[in-house]
Amino acid sequence: MSERAQAAPGRRTVMGAGAAVVGAAALGVTGTARAAEKNAGTSAGHGAGHRLDLPVPTVIGHRGTSGYRPEHTLGSYQLALDMGAHIIEQDLVPTRDGHLVCRHENDITATTDVADHPEFASRRTTKTVDGTALTGWFTEDFTLAELKTLRAKERIPGNRQKNTLYDGRWEVPTFEEVLRWADREGRRRSKPVWLYVETKHPTYFRGLGLGLEEPLAKLLRRYGRHRAQSPLILQSFEPSSVQRLSKLVATPRIVLLSGAGSRPWDFVATGDPRTTDDLIRPAGLKWMASYAHGIGPTLDLIIPKDASGRLTEPTTLVRDAHAQGLVLHPYTMRNENTFLPAEFRRGTDPNAYGDAFGAFAAYFATGIDGIFSDNPDTALLAAADFAGK
Repeated sequence: MSERAQAAPGRRTVMGAGAAVVGAAALGVTGTARAAEKNAGTSAGHGAGHRLDLPVPTVIGHRGTSGYRPEHTLGSYQLALDMGAHIIEQDLVPTRDGHLVCRHENDITATTDVADHPEFASRRTTKTVDGTALTGWFTEDFTLAELKTLRAKERIPGNRQKNTLYDGRWEVPTFEEVLRWADREGRRRSKPVWLYVETKHPTYFRGLGLGLEEPLAKLLRRYGRHRAQSPLILQSFEPSSVQRLSKLVATPRIVLLSGAGSRPWDFVATGDPRTTDDLIRPAGLKWMASYAHGIGPTLDLIIPKDASGRLTEPTTLVRDAHAQGLVLHPYTMRNENTFLPAEFRRGTDPNAYGDAFGAFAAYFATGIDGIFSDNPDTALLAAADFAGK
């Protein structure tokens, strides 16, 4: 039986740096992670490893259940938990007064009803965030009290018309509110609720005096999620943010990777010439394994698509990352035709569901350790199908 076939739901997935095989044994903790564990007051030391009570393949509720509810709302998170998602994602951005709130972007034009509030009309502005000019309303221009007067709405109503039924139902949650919710639900269910937390645009916000890592670490300590065995994973598209977090807490960490040829914004800001292409080579993977426990690549880095949008041959990234002891949690699977590889689309309606199960099977067959999905119920069935083969 292959290693992947042995890793059925219910088995633990192991995260750590420096091991040749993922999932075979508890892995050692290296470098800054050991120092962070010591600073965090944990008992984990050299060789103790990071063992996560998460099935493989791990199903990650992307922004909650954004295929069914407006993303990053307590309603979206709750449905993901009720559906059985193994871990639920939050993206963090700051308010003007330094509170961390859950939004995919600091531009809240598309995800809230801010445009319907005449009292905030003058806040509409144009900013350059990570090299891209954006016009709209931004969280860093609002206090938390002001942001709480807004309500969340569906980000892509053209694709997900049914989700607009829930527009206005939920407010923008703070990360502390999510931590409290997770603790309540964990007590009710007698098992921890896992969270997957991303720092968004950390270099940009640090330049505004609104650094993300320190207040995030403070909250993790307050709620006991700062240890190596805590039910939480940290992630960022900026390696320097992951490195900074590794010195503050022992919580497991993931480096997110954009498409081929792209550069992390902190690399752009500091003049680091490396691209994603460099990071997914063995030397780059070894470097990331020195401070992180896994990577979150775009699915196209696992299996590229051709000009027609069909899947081609898998790359060696899964094998190469596992050789460095890194787990892989690629993003993002969605059920709608418009988001699926061309061979899995069904019919002519871009917003109708295609053969998502076929696409999941193709990705799981590469040996990935988990996947982000807007539709956790579909992902869970696909993972069960894969484990049963």
